[in-house]
Amino acid sequence: MRRSASRKTGQSNSTASNSSAVDPFRSASNKASTKEMERIDNLFYSYANGSSGMIDPEGIETLCADMEVDHTDVRILMLAWKMKAERHGYFTLDEWRQGLKALRADTVSKLKKQLPDLEKEVRRPSNFVDFYTYSFRYCLTEEKQKSIDIESICELLTLTQNDYKVINMDQWMGFYRFCHEISFPDLRNYDPELAWPLVLDNFVEWMRDKRT
Repeated sequence: MRRSASRKTGQSNSTASNSSAVDPFRSASNKASTKEMERIDNLFYSYANGSSGMIDPEGIETLCADMEVDHTDVRILMLAWKMKAERHGYFTLDEWRQGLKALRADTVSKLKKQLPDLEKEVRRPSNFVDFYTYSFRYCLTEEKQKSIDIESICELLTLTQNDYKVINMDQWMGFYRFCHEISFPDLRNYDPELAWPLVLDNFVEWMRDKRT
């Protein structure tokens, strides 16, 4: 019986010893995570507007300049997607934390280095539809806005005709389907009887008229 008790005591001591050995690693990991978040926060406040508490368009332009990336570069839109930014041209602290933590970037140089990988991530088929949809919603700058003026939409999509003043979400997603489903430039599998946006029906008609 004594031997059994001794064995149990030994096991208990061993478990306690293992637990105490793990705790320092856990503690170090937590400290490292806290330090990383502090650096992410400090980086945010270096670009944030003191009045609004957000990174505004001016702050984003400064960030782009520091990364040596043009503020119209599509990767900045990808960065907004990664942050799940809700307001066009603005990043909140929570959005900034979410994006930079996911990218493992707590300095400008690290963020710049992550842009090529971010671009690869977005271009995966599983992510691209989400990014494509997000791009349209991100450019809706007013409450209850459902369409975007043609000048703005051209920054997202190169259009071949400009008879339209605005583009709505159905048309935007129609362009995505068109690019992935329709044989171009012969358009042989385009069926106008299907539910295509009128802008695409007109485009196909215009293309076919050009060839005749």
